[in-house]
Amino acid sequence: MNLRDLVYGLYARRVEGRLDHDQVPKHIGVILDGNRRWAKASGGTPEQGHRAGADKIQELLGWCAETDVEVVTLWMLSTDNLNRPEDQLRPLLAIIEGAVRALASDGRWRVHHVGTLDLLPARTQSVLKEAEQATHDNTGILVNVAVGYGGRQEIADAVRSLLLEHAEKGTSFEELAEIVDVEHISEHLYTRGQPDPDLVIRTSGEQRLSGFMLWQSAHSEYYFCEVHWPAFRKVDFLRALRDYAARHRRYGT
Repeated sequence: MNLRDLVYGLYARRVEGRLDHDQVPKHIGVILDGNRRWAKASGGTPEQGHRAGADKIQELLGWCAETDVEVVTLWMLSTDNLNRPEDQLRPLLAIIEGAVRALASDGRWRVHHVGTLDLLPARTQSVLKEAEQATHDNTGILVNVAVGYGGRQEIADAVRSLLLEHAEKGTSFEELAEIVDVEHISEHLYTRGQPDPDLVIRTSGEQRLSGFMLWQSAHSEYYFCEVHWPAFRKVDFLRALRDYAARHRRYGT
């Protein structure tokens, strides 16, 4: 361990020691951004960047478990990412599949897919389904893996699901228009039954959501971190929690 690592370790313990666990967010959403830029800056390949990013996930979940976080949503692949050239997309999907298998085999986490399965290759679909089934009875952190996810697509899918449900019941459009409200749509989101994210973290310095959990993040706090995802450290995570705890959430009141 070099001097810099020692100093960061001491600082992280100091921040953690002052953390009020009563103020820790119960649901954290994370936009895992900057894998390719980290690789480029390190002289590596994009694939190496994505692998380093995948390896970081278990570290993050370990930190979350230490601080009483209950739900974590990881944006691993957007619907826009599916438009990348095949030679880029194929290895990326393979890395994501490996990361999901690792989450399932860990034994602590409950894995839940959020996204549109039909947009993904059959192999990726199978990996996601198997991970959900294998971890269904686990009692640890609920880990939402957002693969093939887009916020607008989620809302469109929710409305479609709502319409189909009421069509099967024989509800007319006029009747549906009279009763539909925010809760009706929320019940058809990919995250139905879960609390909305209290905190959304985005790495790599970009200060935008890019469509991440558009519906659920209406009252979320945001934390934008300059470091690229593979370089994200425990001290960065603790700073995000400290920043969150210092804010006063009013929910419009």
